[in-house]
Amino acid sequence: MNASESDVMVVAGILTLFYRIVPTLVGEGPAGTATRNYVARDSDGARWFVKAYPAGTDLDAERQALELGEFARLGRIPVPVVRKTLEGDLIAAAGDMAVSVAAFVEDTETAEGGLSGDRWAAVGETVGCLHRTLARHPAGPPRRVPAREVCDVKRAWQRLDRLLVLFAKRPPASGFPAWARETAAQRLDALPAVAAMVKGLPTTLTVQTVHGDLASPNLLLRGQQVAALIDFRRPGHRSPAWELGRIVLDPRTVLAQPQWPTGLAEAVAAYREANPALPAEELLAVPRLAAGYLACSVYPLSEAVDDPAAVTPELEAYGRNRQAAMAELCERLPEAEEVLHDFLH
Repeated sequence: MNASESDVMVVAGILTLFYRIVPTLVGEGPAGTATRNYVARDSDGARWFVKAYPAGTDLDAERQALELGEFARLGRIPVPVVRKTLEGDLIAAAGDMAVSVAAFVEDTETAEGGLSGDRWAAVGETVGCLHRTLARHPAGPPRRVPAREVCDVKRAWQRLDRLLVLFAKRPPASGFPAWARETAAQRLDALPAVAAMVKGLPTTLTVQTVHGDLASPNLLLRGQQVAALIDFRRPGHRSPAWELGRIVLDPRTVLAQPQWPTGLAEAVAAYREANPALPAEELLAVPRLAAGYLACSVYPLSEAVDDPAAVTPELEAYGRNRQAAMAELCERLPEAEEVLHDFLH
């Protein structure tokens, strides 16, 4: 029996002992960033999504993340139901394995293929409803902070400088590491222009409890509608305008949809109708925040030195797409802001 088969047997045992789910089939599910995922079918034919956390995971933080998703469900946000253990816990731990179990969302695809058509408005509306609901979370009400705390150019300079120092110690000759080093140097040189772009943001921005990792793999679509939001992070205050921009202006969407400024405007208009509490000036800042986020990020460039084993052909392609999307966002920023202004006024 190999390690994979052994893990499947452990998962099956946990489902039976802790959840009273009698699995008829357990197999590996969609790959996770930091977890190993499984899909189990029970004796009634229902399917369950099982997330197995690696050793050393902060399980208290993961419980808080699951609780945040449950709180969102109370606001009628499409979040899969989490199955509690027989003792009422959100996570079951046995030996070296800890898992959470949620209802499997059938017949869906992630947003990694990009947004188009009615999906723009559907995503904008869902995110608006999410932020309206999470604004009432016990972690604290929305508040205003200086814009530099949301788009921190100084921190980006420190992180890029650190990365280039590490590259200098072991200069890469070719491949993704060499491209990452060159790209990091370009981003460092471009930071004065990014700082000037950030000055165009409102002086202060709203921060509140948000999803925390609202990336395209964590947005499930069924047809033209949002089927589910998954993989929340523990409650933390971030800019809702930034989170909206992160998902609707995902690099894959920007590169695949030449008319993305119009789609962006449709998403933001739907968001505003669902969550009118967020000031219009912050909604107008969504494309600028998205461009600033990509320009200040060191991911996935940093993987070349921090976790070389994580560098796959898919990650390399994604890194290059992020760089291309950043250039596209910056080049068409005036156009996007003009289209967005017309929609909102």
